[in-house]
Amino acid sequence: MSEYSWPSAAAWAEMLRSLPVGTPIVGEVIGRRHFGVFLSIDGFPEAAGLARVDGMPRCMELPTVGQLVTGAVVWHDEHNHQVGIVLREWAEHEELLPRFVERVGQVVTGRVTKIAPIGFFVRIADCVEGLVPLTELVTDLAKTVREGQDISVQVIAVDLERPCVLLSAEGVA
Repeated sequence: MSEYSWPSAAAWAEMLRSLPVGTPIVGEVIGRRHFGVFLSIDGFPEAAGLARVDGMPRCMELPTVGQLVTGAVVWHDEHNHQVGIVLREWAEHEELLPRFVERVGQVVTGRVTKIAPIGFFVRIADCVEGLVPLTELVTDLAKTVREGQDISVQVIAVDLERPCVLLSAEGVA
């Protein structure tokens, strides 16, 4: 992250007035951490913007250092003199998992993304993957399945809290 100094009390007060919650911003990513990215906010050289990873859709990645991003102010941290940002691409991302609750019991086609000791994962929509767990009947199929292969599976369960999708390949043609 580039050098950052604490803004003066007067500069912080001006930032709070100029960057209320909801204000659109443009900024450059100046640092990446496990908890999010720091931004240099255009027009506010003393402001440190923070887009936290807990606001990021789980299928997206943090932007890279030097990347220009847009977003909006969502909070202020008086103690750290930081401006909380939600990135536009995160805010506009539609979470598709809830749509699959209605599809329990249906057969869908997806692409195998990973083979693991517990079964194999199938991407059934953008940012939605499910697990086909190994069972006695699926073990033979799991030996022939390859990453990148398209396969038909049945949606067995969707848990929005965890979030996860359970799939089955048994008896699916």
